[in-house]
Amino acid sequence: MPATEPTPSTTTAWEELVTSALLGTDRRPLPTGAGPGPITLLDEAALHTVRRRAGLRPATAAARPGTAPADQRPPLPPAARRRLAQLLADRSAPSGGGGRRGAAPDLTELIPQWLAAADRRGFRAPSSLLPPLLDAARARTDLRPQALAFAGPRGLWLAGLNPEWKFALRGSSGSSLLPDVTDADAVHRLWEEGLFAERVALLGAVRAHDPGGALALLTSTWPTERAEDRLMFLDSLRAGLSAADEPFLERALSDRSRNVRATAAELLSALPESALAGRMAARASSCVNPDLTAGTAAVAVEAPHECDAAMQRDGVVAVPPSGRGERSWWLGQLVEATPLSVWPARFGGRTAQEIVALPVADGWGEELRAAWCRAAVRQRDPEWARALLGAASLPPSNGPGTASLAERSKLLATLPGAERAAWVADFVAAHGLSEAFQLLGVCPVPWAEPLGRSVVDALDIARDAGSYPWSFSGVMGLAERCLKPAEADRLEVLTTTPDEPEDASPGAAGYWSEAFRRLVSTLRLRAVMEAELGAETA
Repeated sequence: MPATEPTPSTTTAWEELVTSALLGTDRRPLPTGAGPGPITLLDEAALHTVRRRAGLRPATAAARPGTAPADQRPPLPPAARRRLAQLLADRSAPSGGGGRRGAAPDLTELIPQWLAAADRRGFRAPSSLLPPLLDAARARTDLRPQALAFAGPRGLWLAGLNPEWKFALRGSSGSSLLPDVTDADAVHRLWEEGLFAERVALLGAVRAHDPGGALALLTSTWPTERAEDRLMFLDSLRAGLSAADEPFLERALSDRSRNVRATAAELLSALPESALAGRMAARASSCVNPDLTAGTAAVAVEAPHECDAAMQRDGVVAVPPSGRGERSWWLGQLVEATPLSVWPARFGGRTAQEIVALPVADGWGEELRAAWCRAAVRQRDPEWARALLGAASLPPSNGPGTASLAERSKLLATLPGAERAAWVADFVAAHGLSEAFQLLGVCPVPWAEPLGRSVVDALDIARDAGSYPWSFSGVMGLAERCLKPAEADRLEVLTTTPDEPEDASPGAAGYWSEAFRRLVSTLRLRAVMEAELGAETA
């Protein structure tokens, strides 16, 4: 018998029964034809309940998801698979709480290194571990690039079925969820109809394959995009930025969104030959000049007296932050956006190091050098970065460029990895670890010598001095992740509990011993994990 929907009379009868039940059969008699009393009311309610349930139409079944794409990468060795399951299970285990971590390795902090090693070897993720892997990536944004690379096309397919994993679809250029970038019709269809995350991923994929095609795609819908979407799409042009992007970016300088205008100006200033870079260079050159009146070479500065409409169109923000003067604020932005290649010619052929060392008149030196630091970072100029960093042995307050460790970290990031590590090793040897945490974070891992030895020596000195141990916990955590595993045997001697100096922090010796035991056990576990990943697959 086919299912039917309740008829109007059935619905009315049910409503009347409910009313009688709420008010009582004495105050509201049962519908016509029903017997008297509450028992009859319950009998009628039971009958109507069965009738209503039987009359519901079955729901239409949802479409079954498509087949998961194939992943041709080799499977993990059995031991490595078990290790990954352990790491992911430990991530979701309840924390024991408390301040001290004990001597056992922190498995959660080893997940990024395990993923990096697995990705280097080209393994595919086990299907059964994809859900906890995506959960881990959802909880920790730092895991996402490596976790998604390891999850591969099947992980992205699975992410499309769970709203909590939608983050994985963003930036998944090259995944099987995107059309072939050479299929123009499919690309345009997804660009016109796709979700925002899918469009961002598509633009990145097309940009990697055909920068001009990506720019044409973006131009086709630019006027109708939301401001926040335009900003994200514009940011994707950083990859493969070239002179071909200049006309589009010049038009974006007139965008109605201030953030879009600022990003367009930043991208144009990273193109030394762009018209905007030339305009900024002309403005900055009228403000910063060799001082020909002094007995020795110096730098004369005449900061701008106004921020006109043309400057604002080129990305100069007119209103300074609280506590900043207008003229110094405008000057910094002009110098930051000026190609660094302008200054050697402006100062008689002097090198970057010689220009940075020149005295600056009227107290403008700190502002000028800070702007040069930002320019060196934006333009990825290692020569100027070296000049502004100076010798690592100099106290930060006496450096040629900036005393800010955050700015120094950005400058270091423009240098080759080995040079970066050597500079930070010299800094640690000269100044200890108290100011080195941010600098260590930009060094490539595992730490090359002499950086690893310099860090361990500084920790050993702090231990022998009875220093307050918890202030070094951040550096110790970095050492667990960044030292070479082969250092474990050399560090074994530091796991013993030393005698505490009289002026040492109470309990410091025990903490140091525990921390070094954890360091050694973590390094040895990392070595085991590497060996497991290198084992032959079954």
